[in-house]
Amino acid sequence: MRVLVIDPDPARAALVAEGLSGVEPLEVRHAAIFDETEAALFEPDVVVVAADSPDRDTLESLREASMANPRPVVMFVDRSEPGLAEEAVRAGVAAYVVDGLAANRVRAVLEVAMSRFQLMNQLRQDLAKAKADLASRKTVERAKALLMTERGLGEDQAYRLLRKLSMDTGRPLGAVSADLLAFAGVLKGEPS
Repeated sequence: MRVLVIDPDPARAALVAEGLSGVEPLEVRHAAIFDETEAALFEPDVVVVAADSPDRDTLESLREASMANPRPVVMFVDRSEPGLAEEAVRAGVAAYVVDGLAANRVRAVLEVAMSRFQLMNQLRQDLAKAKADLASRKTVERAKALLMTERGLGEDQAYRLLRKLSMDTGRPLGAVSADLLAFAGVLKGEPS
């Protein structure tokens, strides 16, 4: 496991490393501040941020990094202000622990955070696929309606024609439908 520990306090960072003793293979790196370039080079399995209190700059850096390169992030903070836990979760933090950094808890917290991250990542991918499928289905329905109107076809005939075009060109049904709608718009003089 590759762990990047972000903490300006080397003693607290050592406590995180101590909590991971016995994990094999293990590589722990320590940095005083979060730097996405260094993190990308190290390619950690998990990022641990330990601090007195999270600051908005750190949360913003984590948010930007999570968008570009998602990875599990655990935050151990000594104190927290109202609303910071929610901001941390929105920034991609999988576990936010207040006043609970103890060597004997580190491993369990990291394991739960990594599992939660994997689950959330899968849910995000499933949601993106569902949205893309719905958009494709809407495009296919619009293309069928166009064929039914312009060529006087029934719904089944319009669908079979789109499916045949899809198979003949080796392209997805949604892409063929989108092309048909675009070409129809051009022929009607509509701006693209």
